[in-house]
Amino acid sequence: MYFVRHGQAGTRDAYDSLSDLGTRQARLLGEHFVSQGIEFAAAFTGALSRQRQTGEEVGAAFSRAGVSFPSLTIDSRWNEFDLGHVYSEIAPQLCAEDHQFRLEYEKMQEQIRVSDGAHAAIHRKWLPCDTKLVTAWISGRYAYTGETWQQFCERVASCRLDLGNSQRRENIVVFTSATPIAIWTGMSLDICDGKLMQLAGVLYNASYTVMRLRDGQLRLFTFNAAPHLSGTGLRTHR
Repeated sequence: MYFVRHGQAGTRDAYDSLSDLGTRQARLLGEHFVSQGIEFAAAFTGALSRQRQTGEEVGAAFSRAGVSFPSLTIDSRWNEFDLGHVYSEIAPQLCAEDHQFRLEYEKMQEQIRVSDGAHAAIHRKWLPCDTKLVTAWISGRYAYTGETWQQFCERVASCRLDLGNSQRRENIVVFTSATPIAIWTGMSLDICDGKLMQLAGVLYNASYTVMRLRDGQLRLFTFNAAPHLSGTGLRTHR
């Protein structure tokens, strides 16, 4: 099973589409798979645009090479958690009790406003207020009407049954996001919640992670591989 993180996406306030660089990263990944003779019997993608666009670019590389590529099966269980929703409900609560968070959050909002959608540094960094917010969401300390951390993990893990139904020697590719890949990596290594976001944080855009599911056992073979992104400026985290 090849788990592919989507290519670099848009700006922080318009995130769900590939940037020009993200499109190139996905294309290079597809060309790499073709050059290595890696073929797939099934392809899954989350419902988010950046995930689907990555899968489409990879598939297009196969088509240009005259190699068959399976139709993408869209499954929203592979979607990333909704950071925007988390911010909308938990950030005000954090602002009320954490002065430093409020300052960091207001600074970020101002930088976004001034950048006017440009691909400036503010859009390409995971900021301290992001870490505080996600940690608060994971802990479940604050009122929140959206998907909880536990529900998110269970949703992503529930895909295991479908992937386990494939033939023993078939390759499957899944186009998803950083945290779902981290969750599956954690499942293979019995890693606890506190470490999963650290795994997600190091994943390159358009990298791939390889696992094998056999007789109910999930084993990790390759993590965060990006040999196709060897040129200057091709490896990004956001």
